[in-house]
Amino acid sequence: MQLADIRLLSFDCYGTLIDWELGITETVSGLAAVHGVHPTDAEILSQFASHETHVQDANPTWTYPVILAETWRRMATSMGLPDSLTHPAQCERDAQAFASSVPNWPAFDDSHEALLDLQRQCKLVILSNVDNESFAGSNKRLDITFDAILTAQDIGSYKPDLNNFHVLLQRASDMGVPLHQHLHVAQSLFHDHVPAQTVGLQTVWINRYGAKRAAAGSVGATPVAAAVTPHWEFASLRAFADAMLGERG
Repeated sequence: MQLADIRLLSFDCYGTLIDWELGITETVSGLAAVHGVHPTDAEILSQFASHETHVQDANPTWTYPVILAETWRRMATSMGLPDSLTHPAQCERDAQAFASSVPNWPAFDDSHEALLDLQRQCKLVILSNVDNESFAGSNKRLDITFDAILTAQDIGSYKPDLNNFHVLLQRASDMGVPLHQHLHVAQSLFHDHVPAQTVGLQTVWINRYGAKRAAAGSVGATPVAAAVTPHWEFASLRAFADAMLGERG
């Protein structure tokens, strides 16, 4: 496959287009500081990674705000914050604040312009582990009209469930795009690259957190993935868009 041959790009949103790690750490830090607790960013992301996926696996039909609220309750217990046993009312207020924070998470600086450039060349599809309302808030920051938006709420399961990728492939087929002209673009090896390659997609790794991750010695907000080798790797969406435009002349 050559980048010049691609007709459809599917995207993970959070971590790829929206800086969810910054959104998560800023939200948790702010809520925790009120209670005199000051976890590091690495601690916050480690706690998030250890709880969020387990909540999703056990409750695939819950909407993402409900997932985040339960994730907060588990994080609160682990981090010494007011929890459901010691301070249930305060814990619930914090849980709901965290659950509603997704629209406030910032877009990466290059997302909007890079997506506009890519949209001149390809159809753009979102495959995201959130609910429709949360994504609508994020898309106000991206300011892009996508050709299709597939959320966990609509699909009824969360990545890395292969069902999400089968739904994606069916939508691409309905749009008249065969597998060999479809490329999946994502930051998360765990949520996206492993399952996408399992169903036959080639993948582009937008390694947004590469240098930051190496310095922190952590895997960030996602669990450790099975061994996988993306077909392309770029440090930013802008770099990927420039490579694709360069191949197309």
